[in-house]
Amino acid sequence: MTPPVAEPAAATALQALRVTWSHWIEEAVRSRLRIVRLLPSGGWGLVAFLAAFNVLLGLLPVVFVVVTSILVGGVPAAIAGGLDSAAWERLTALFLLASAVFLANQVLAPVANAVNLRLRRRVDGVLRDEAMALMLRPVGIGPLEDERTLDELSETVRNFDRDWGTPGQACVGMLVLVARYTRLLALVVVIGVAIAWPAGLAVGVAVLLFRYGQRGGLRKYSRVSREVVGRNREIEYLHQVTMTAVAAKEIRLFGLTEWLADRYSTAYEAVQQHKERARRRVYLAPYLVLTSVGVVFAGFALVLAAELATSGRIDLTELALGVQAVVLAIALGGYYAEADTSTQYAMLSLSALQRLRARLDELEAGQRRPPGRDPVAASTPSAALVFDSVGFHYPGSSRTVLDGIDLELPAGQCTAVVGVNGAGKTTLVKLLTRLYEPTSGTVRADGTDIAGFDPVLWRRRIGVIFQDFVRYELTAAENIELGAAHASADRAAVLRAAERAGIAEALLALPDGLDTPLSRAYPGGTDLSGGQWQRIAIARAFYALEAGATVLVLDEPTAALDVRAEMAFFERFVEMTRGVTSLLISHRFSSVRRADHIVVVDGGRVVERGSHDELIEAGGHYARLFALQAERFARGLDADGDSLEAGVGEESR
Repeated sequence: MTPPVAEPAAATALQALRVTWSHWIEEAVRSRLRIVRLLPSGGWGLVAFLAAFNVLLGLLPVVFVVVTSILVGGVPAAIAGGLDSAAWERLTALFLLASAVFLANQVLAPVANAVNLRLRRRVDGVLRDEAMALMLRPVGIGPLEDERTLDELSETVRNFDRDWGTPGQACVGMLVLVARYTRLLALVVVIGVAIAWPAGLAVGVAVLLFRYGQRGGLRKYSRVSREVVGRNREIEYLHQVTMTAVAAKEIRLFGLTEWLADRYSTAYEAVQQHKERARRRVYLAPYLVLTSVGVVFAGFALVLAAELATSGRIDLTELALGVQAVVLAIALGGYYAEADTSTQYAMLSLSALQRLRARLDELEAGQRRPPGRDPVAASTPSAALVFDSVGFHYPGSSRTVLDGIDLELPAGQCTAVVGVNGAGKTTLVKLLTRLYEPTSGTVRADGTDIAGFDPVLWRRRIGVIFQDFVRYELTAAENIELGAAHASADRAAVLRAAERAGIAEALLALPDGLDTPLSRAYPGGTDLSGGQWQRIAIARAFYALEAGATVLVLDEPTAALDVRAEMAFFERFVEMTRGVTSLLISHRFSSVRRADHIVVVDGGRVVERGSHDELIEAGGHYARLFALQAERFARGLDADGDSLEAGVGEESR
């Protein structure tokens, strides 16, 4: 005889449902506790007020149902007694009470919205500051180039950027649930008293099933956003490129409009199709099953009420009360616009914030040594800056950029570092400014490892211009003052820095002089040529010297200048920086001949060092490239076209 299989199968299904339900409850409780822990950041007084206020808002509709049901039950007696009867006066009083309750609910709801907004802004302010502090915490810029960090950051701040689904909104939604579930509990009690307790419990279970389907499905569907977070970053990037002036010239010149539109559409459609498949998978079958069960339970309560009424076991008041309570309770099983979606996505943001914190901790733990906090003497460096057997490769890359480099920058002198693109010149600057830490070796100032210095104080000792400097949409004066933003604004120092950079005359000729916005996107604003912007960046570095910097670093400072302007600048540079410890980075060998010392870097190592005359006399690497570039200049060609300089290495990152 074949053993029965139906019962074990049913038991297995029941066990699976029990496990799923238990898991949902556990996760729901854990996620909501995470939101509850944020509430104190909004202020306990405000939170307590809103909690009590939401209890009141939850009970008012129930009071309205009770009063109107009693009113309905009293209609026959009032009609029979006439206008002068006690029954009619009672009916009138009930009507006025119901109206008062209704009006109170309408008046208090906007008040709750206003107070909710205040709580939301308080909590979001705290969390936004925390996210910003996390990303400003690393000493270097490595985390900003780490894919995992960028994914977590994107998911953390996306809701803040669109001002929706924020943690503050989740806190508000959590308190709104107080009103919703207070109302549900009260309605279950009303149904139990008016009809029967089994009917009240059945309606309560039906509502919870509906809510399980709604919130459980939303929880599963919201995870899809994390699955496509990388693709979303691509979409946001393409949107920025196509909708702003960042690449407007090249898009039109290269005919990229159609190509970018197709690329954007392809990425967008891929994300939407992925979401649609997930939506069908998450919602369709559970909706049909849970709705069927919920309708049966709710129907049981209504049928039972009708049966009791027809048999005379409940009167008209109880029938009206039971039916209204059932209908109002079932409505609570739907979507909560003020809580559901925003709360779910806010919880994802909080999870991403936790992962972001953990990722940054992991990256910092992987550093060779923790960042120091020692002060920096005002005279540093008084002897020399030294790269001692420094090696480096970028995170995630196996390519060695610097291979045990030894380099000394004597204090008060100009040292030029030259070499073809990809030789490691810019990487030296990034290590000196502690945007990255060496993977081996040490950078020292007067014999002290700069890793022991407070990074903020150390960077104030350095005035630097990178080859990929930023064009800020600020006034001309503010663009220069950013070279030492920590110092008090000094208009005279700004003007001196502009004069040293050879841009003062052009800036003073602008409509509002140094106060002219350097962007056409603002009233009275203007733009500058590439060469003029480069001089602004140079002035920024000179302004840092005015504010107390002791080291000047110029990384390809004349890349946007024409040949004559470049030669004129370098003719004056050494004299302008006499007595300053300066590091001049260039791939143009003819531009640095006046430097006190010249260092040639190739393949991440120092291959030659000396003065211009000494290196020419040695007839080595420097002499050969100098002669090659001089020949091309003589033929009227810019040395940038040299094939030896066409490659782009990882140092350009």
